[in-house]
Amino acid sequence: MLNVLRAFQWLISIGLIVVVILQPNRSAGMGIMGGGNAESLLGRRRKGWEDLLAKLTVYLAIAFMITSVSLAILRR
Repeated sequence: MLNVLRAFQWLISIGLIVVVILQPNRSAGMGIMGGGNAESLLGRRRKGWEDLLAKLTVYLAIAFMITSVSLAILRR
């Protein structure tokens, strides 16, 4: 059971790293309009790929925390 959980955590951590690397840079356009992102000031919402990556990051982070706590409990 412990080895299966470890393998699952490895897969989650690799997936989390890949998803974070694929996300677009948030500081693009910092010099426009007083330091804010011009697209967010104009009301543009994240669509498609960016939204999917953001949701996937949250789900993978939660799964990583759950497996970490589970591994810590099972180690005792």
